[in-house]
Amino acid sequence: MPRLNKTGLLAVLVAASSAFLLFQLYYYRQSSNGGNTLRQKDIQWDALRRVMGVARKVALPIFLADPAALSLIGQMGGSEGGGHGCSFLCTGRPVTAFAAIADHWKYDRQAVATAASQKGLEVEQVRGRDPRLLEEGAELSAAQIPLHFLFRSTHGHIIQVVLLYQRSGGYLWHAPLRLAPSADHRLASPTSLPYGRHAGAYHRPELVLMVVDGLDVQVPRNSSHFLSLRSHAHFIECRHKEARAFYQLYPEDGSVEAAEFRRGARSVLSLAARTLDALNVPFWISSGTCLGWYRQCGFISYSRDVDVGVFIRHYRPDLATAFASAGLPLKHRFGKVEDSLELSFQSPGGGVKLDIFFFYQEENEGGGIVWNGGTQAKSGRKFKYVFPSFKLCWAELAGVRVRVPCTTLDYVRANYGHEAWSSPVTAWDWKTSPANVMENGVWPREDWGQVIQLY
Repeated sequence: MPRLNKTGLLAVLVAASSAFLLFQLYYYRQSSNGGNTLRQKDIQWDALRRVMGVARKVALPIFLADPAALSLIGQMGGSEGGGHGCSFLCTGRPVTAFAAIADHWKYDRQAVATAASQKGLEVEQVRGRDPRLLEEGAELSAAQIPLHFLFRSTHGHIIQVVLLYQRSGGYLWHAPLRLAPSADHRLASPTSLPYGRHAGAYHRPELVLMVVDGLDVQVPRNSSHFLSLRSHAHFIECRHKEARAFYQLYPEDGSVEAAEFRRGARSVLSLAARTLDALNVPFWISSGTCLGWYRQCGFISYSRDVDVGVFIRHYRPDLATAFASAGLPLKHRFGKVEDSLELSFQSPGGGVKLDIFFFYQEENEGGGIVWNGGTQAKSGRKFKYVFPSFKLCWAELAGVRVRVPCTTLDYVRANYGHEAWSSPVTAWDWKTSPANVMENGVWPREDWGQVIQLY
C-alpha cells in the first residue's frame, strides 16, 4: 500500500478548513444583516409607540398619513395587519408621517414638550401665523398656531405630525414647513419630509381604527384615495401683504354696485365650483378672476363676470344641462369642441356672468403651450390667447376653494403684460387689449349656426 503524501494531506486539510471558515463567515454576515434589519424595525416600532403615547397624553387625534405605510396597507385591502412583526409601519425610511385634524384640539406647548420628554423623545414644535386671520386683514394680531411637530427618538428615527385646519372653503389645509434658524436642523430637512415642502389642501378623510403591527392606529378608510389627493394637494396662499399694499394705492370701490357684484361673483363662483366638482371636471380661475386673486386677493369689481378655465379633454356634453339645473342657464356658446369652445352662463336677473374657456394644448420645441379661443359674434372673427404650459395648484378666493395655475405670475403676465398687470385698467377690449391675443382667422359663414349660438 503506497504511503500517504504528508504535503498533499496538509493541503487538503488547509483547503477544507478555509472553506469551512468562509462558510461560517458568510453565515455570520447573513445572520448579522438580518439581525440589524430586525433591530432597526424594533427601533422604529418603539419610536412610533412612544409618539402615539405622547398623542394620547395630550389628546391629539393623530392618524396615519405616511405615504409608504398607507400604500402597503392599501395593498392588503384594508385587512388588519398585526401579529407578524412591524411589516407595514416600519418601512425602512428615516421618517414616518402622521397627521391630525387640529381645529378643536387644545394646544399646550409645554404639555407637548413635557410628554415628549417623558417618552424619551426630542420634539421641535413648528408654529406660524393662522392664515384664516390673515384673510381678514388681522396680520398683526394673527395668533401663532402649531403647524408641524417633529419627534426624534434616541436612535434617530423621525416622526412627523402635520396639523390640518379647516379653512372657510370647507377643506383641510396644512402649512409648509419652515424651520427657524434657531431650530434643531438635525431633526430633518423639510425637503426630506413627506409633508412640508409646500402647503396642502385636502378633503376631510373618513377615518377608521385599525390594528396595524400591533398598534391601534387611525387610518384613512380609502388610503389609495388619500394618497391620490396628496399627489395633487399643492396649495398656494393668497398674497395678503401685496393685496393690502395694492389697496393702499388703489382703494377698493365702496359703492353699492361694487359690493353687489362681489357678492354675486362669490355666489356664481361657489355654484360653478359645486357644479363642476360634482361632474368631476377640474377647473381653475382664469383671466380677470385669476388676476384679481393674484393681485388683490379678491374680485375685480369692474370686470362684471367670473372667468374659469377647463382643459378641453375634460369637456362633458351635459355641462349646459347641469348648470341650467343649478340656476345658471346658457347665455351663449361659441366655437366647437375641436376648436375655440367657450360657454357663458347668466345668473338670474341678468347679474354676474360665468364664462368657461376651454384650453387646448400644443407641443413645440420650447416644451408646449396652451391656448383658448374667442369669437366675435357679429363678424365670426376668431382670436387666440396663448399661455405657457402650467400645472394646477389649489387656492382660495372669497371662501371658495379653487385651482390656479401654479406658475400664476407667468400666467397673469402672459395675459396682461409683464408689468401692466399690477395696475388697474378699466378700459379693456378683449379683442385687442390682452398681451397674448392674436388673430386666428374667421369662421366660415356656413358654420355660424354651429359655432355662434346665442340664447
